[in-house]
Amino acid sequence: MSDMIIVKAKIKEFAKCDDKKLNVSGEFAEQLDKKVKCLIQDACRRAKENNRNTVMKKDL
Repeated sequence: MSDMIIVKAKIKEFAKCDDKKLNVSGEFAEQLDKKVKCLIQDACRRAKENNRNTVMKKDL
């Protein structure tokens, strides 16, 4: 498995509902990491298709 780019501790900090902290499974963090990596790869592809070397918010 490659290195995670998502910080699990930050997910746990953010995972709240009605100001009550929720538990976060390791599987959730791994799946979120995969989704974020796909978003980044897609954004990079769009930037290159538009002849840019800078990934911008519009690439999302």
